[in-house]
Amino acid sequence: MAQPRLKMRLGDLLVQEQIISDDQLQLALQQQRHTGRKLGTTLIDLGFISEVQLLTFLARQLDVPFFDLNNLTIDASAVTLLPEVQARRYRALAVNLTDDKVTVVMSDPADLSALDAIAALLNPRELVLAVAREGQLLEYFDRLYRRTREIENFAVQLHEEHQETGFELGNSGLNTGADEGEATVAKLLRSLFEDAVQVGASDIHIEPDEKVLRIRQRIDGVLHENILSEVRIAQALVLRLKLVAGLDISEKRLPQDGRFNMKVRGRDVDVRMSTMPVQYGESVVMRLLDQSSGILSLVDTGMPPAMLARFRRQLKRPHGMILVTGPTGSGKTTTLYGALSELNQASHKIITVEDPVEYRLPRINQVQVNPKIGLTFSQVLRSTLRQDPDILLVGEMRDNETVEIGLRGAITGHLVLTTLHTNDAVTSALRLIDMGAPGYLVASALRAVVAQRLVRRVCEHCACETAPDEGQATWLGALSGEVPGQHVYRKGRGCQSCNFTGYAGRIGVYELLELDQPMMDALRRNDAEGFARAAREHAHYRPLALTALDYAREGITSVDEVLRLAEDLG
Repeated sequence: MAQPRLKMRLGDLLVQEQIISDDQLQLALQQQRHTGRKLGTTLIDLGFISEVQLLTFLARQLDVPFFDLNNLTIDASAVTLLPEVQARRYRALAVNLTDDKVTVVMSDPADLSALDAIAALLNPRELVLAVAREGQLLEYFDRLYRRTREIENFAVQLHEEHQETGFELGNSGLNTGADEGEATVAKLLRSLFEDAVQVGASDIHIEPDEKVLRIRQRIDGVLHENILSEVRIAQALVLRLKLVAGLDISEKRLPQDGRFNMKVRGRDVDVRMSTMPVQYGESVVMRLLDQSSGILSLVDTGMPPAMLARFRRQLKRPHGMILVTGPTGSGKTTTLYGALSELNQASHKIITVEDPVEYRLPRINQVQVNPKIGLTFSQVLRSTLRQDPDILLVGEMRDNETVEIGLRGAITGHLVLTTLHTNDAVTSALRLIDMGAPGYLVASALRAVVAQRLVRRVCEHCACETAPDEGQATWLGALSGEVPGQHVYRKGRGCQSCNFTGYAGRIGVYELLELDQPMMDALRRNDAEGFARAAREHAHYRPLALTALDYAREGITSVDEVLRLAEDLG
């Protein structure tokens, strides 16, 4: 079947329809001769027409639909019919396969050479044309074209190259890119990082087993596994990563930590690497910090507006300690950096003590601790108090000495922001006392505690309404007194956009405990039960599980996620 084609040249059609003037067309054509860019792109760049106007016009002229990809269910089997290279070159995405027809969405349906090339690639299937914005297509290319097959191919290639010689380290192993095998290792690792950044993974795990090599990615807090049969390539991967991270490549008996930076898909990524000797070699875990994504504002963290207003009031106080608590990976650093970005003014001297420094902030003095040379949290903290700071951020209260110095800094005119690894806000204040701090000092210094977790967001592309099952309904009733059928909830069915998990992204769940007089009196008496009772009776205190339930009732997360959080809290 012949593809729809414009009856006239695009520029003449736009003038004829009075969408642009003839003068505007001539100016665009003149500029096009200098830049070599397409006429439609040139008209958009000159501001004579918007992208949506142009695509709506083209769709009408060609009698094809104009799709918003965010509202479209994309068929994974269709996507694979158009290779990524051609998809990006022609700005085209195959979105649906029905019998012998393939629906292809393009940003420039007037590009005849692209149409012919795509039709040839899909032959003998019939091409059905549709239109979408270029920006959306680029976003979906990154989302849909995974590197899984490429990774598997590089792994096989690397295995074949070293079938006979093995992976013993010779002089060439120290010379980056010295031979073909070295280049294949680099290509494989590059694909691993590109795939991880593409799907928004926070961590990459490389784990050799007896017969397979496991590559796992933590996405939205959950590990997803890819198994490679070529277990013997693990040594080559670990060696290359150690070289890049500046670690001792000859030491395989002890754990090592390192760090390196790289550019992935145009994004600056900071990689924190940890190695661990295991039964079948060395396990590697890499935490990916995307420096290009910037720091989330407090508004974007998901903290409820009323709670955020109270938290901001605490941040404006000239002195005192604010604790942010939660397990590893619960978003504590994001909250603290969001707070610092609001406090970061020319009138404030801010010093951070971190291990490691995760994001670079202008105007802020950031100190990386180094225990190997005696530069510990407590040592740095003593020195920073002599640097005339207004605000201190201490990465973690790790020991009694750091706790006491931080608390004394908080009562001597400094605002101290720091973290603890505890389950909730109530136990955090008591933990400071358990770590050896006098109750009177905690009561005098501590102003507020933020406890937090991350729950997964329901994927908007495949969300559907659902009712809790019998067990969930019983639990919800015990938690909040909810009557079955009182609220409608949502879950994700699973689609290509969310890698069939039903979830896309995460949001913070918070509880904020602001200390009042009854709580401070209980701390001075070292009365744990009295403190917990006073906290529960505080007018604004709302536990984490109930805040998560609020999100589920709003359709942001699922009942399953609320239950997972509640089980984590105990």
